[in-house]
Amino acid sequence: MYTNIPTNELLDIIENACKNNDLEPTIRQEILQVTRLIVTQNYFKFHDKTDLQKNGLAMGAPTSSDLSEIYLQFMENTKIFYILRRFRIERYYRYVDDILIIYDENRTNIEEVQKSFNDITTGLHFTLEREEEQKINFLDLTITRTEHGFSYDIYRKHTTTDTIIPHDSCHPLEHKMAAIRYYVNRIETYNLDQTKR
Repeated sequence: MYTNIPTNELLDIIENACKNNDLEPTIRQEILQVTRLIVTQNYFKFHDKTDLQKNGLAMGAPTSSDLSEIYLQFMENTKIFYILRRFRIERYYRYVDDILIIYDENRTNIEEVQKSFNDITTGLHFTLEREEEQKINFLDLTITRTEHGFSYDIYRKHTTTDTIIPHDSCHPLEHKMAAIRYYVNRIETYNLDQTKR
């Protein structure tokens, strides 16, 4: 997703946000200069050759997640908002670049929704994954539609190894414990089906 964020539009969005929040002109110019520098200095090295990425945000840069989130939130509050209303979408959830849409298939043509999403900007391409056997995967969950609502299970991709940092490695203890805390927190906070814990 990062490499497909239109940086010219992003700079306009940030400039308008600065104006709408009444930032002083000098602070606004500094923010725009730093952002312009970040989005234009996308050098990377591959096979001992240094190249310049001409479009989008840099992969692996710490700022790319924040800048893409600014762009996507702007799109959600403008164009996507109207798409959701027009097609009577019941629920919309997004985390980074994964979106879960809940709709009534008797009222909503999901292919038309997907086409409208893909018409937002030429760089971003939205794909569609449909529910199969009343199940759909979203992030690390498998959501199953039942007679009484929804049930949840942990979704693991075929490539999942569940490997964590070994205890005898040279990493700081805090890093080793982070994965353990994550797994414990997931079990305690997810509303998982008791038979699947």
